[in-house]
Amino acid sequence: MKEIFAGEAPPAPAALAAKVRTLAPSMTRSMQRVAEAVAGDPAGCAALTVTGLAELTGTSEATVVRTARLLGYPGYRDLRLALAGLAAQQQSGRAPAVTADIAVDDPIADVVAKLAYDEQQTLADTAAGLDTVQLGAAVTALAAARRIDIYGVGASGLVAQDLAQKLLRIGLIAHPHSDPHLAVTNAVQLRAKDVAIAITHSGSTGDVIEPLRVAFERGATTVAITGRPDGPVTQYADHILTTSTARESELRPAAMSSRTSQLLVVDCLFVGVAQRTYETAAPALSASYEALAHRHSPRGRMR
Repeated sequence: MKEIFAGEAPPAPAALAAKVRTLAPSMTRSMQRVAEAVAGDPAGCAALTVTGLAELTGTSEATVVRTARLLGYPGYRDLRLALAGLAAQQQSGRAPAVTADIAVDDPIADVVAKLAYDEQQTLADTAAGLDTVQLGAAVTALAAARRIDIYGVGASGLVAQDLAQKLLRIGLIAHPHSDPHLAVTNAVQLRAKDVAIAITHSGSTGDVIEPLRVAFERGATTVAITGRPDGPVTQYADHILTTSTARESELRPAAMSSRTSQLLVVDCLFVGVAQRTYETAAPALSASYEALAHRHSPRGRMR
């Protein structure tokens, strides 16, 4: 698990809860207890010394410090400052959270409210935790790319298709791949100045990791969009874009919330590339609108 490196800025208080939700599944059980405690009661934990928090969670001082570093803080003192800031934000009048999972007998109005809240939280967490330096580097690579391959299966495959069609409409050569054999076959052809993007919530999808590895070894710039920044896919990624997810439940599988956060990252990539290539992107987008305009008119649909 990656800990903070010297020179990296610790995450803002608002990003702390998102960090916990993203990294908790990959933590040891003792570190999870520390992370859950600070996310659940930031005000109370901000008042505790490192020894006090270790006693509260039934762990050790070393575990508390390791957890703080994994969450992106140089030490426990910095984590306490972030907790105090988060507690202040929570006390500033924010609306109460909807915390209950969707039940089988929930009225449809409650389903709408719970889903809407979870979607909003997922988007906010993803935005708070997204590394804009990594995002900017990925945008730079895409804007200058000769060719772009995008790998994803299942729900992530739909996101790969979405990004590919967006990039195609601004004049870039982009191909989505959900068939693992075709993905590897195409990855073999990549070279420097090409870009390969792997989309996998778990970070461990073999059908996505394999073509990214091949692209990486061929010299292409590689990007991973994943909910597990310490997952196997990241060892072959030059740039890592981390997504967040809402709570998983029986009626809300991870694929639903992961798709929401992945689409946000994809949109950020697309808009960033469109900005960098505006002189060519704007005419290409206009041409695609014109080419498809007749399909959206009553007369065009009758042809």
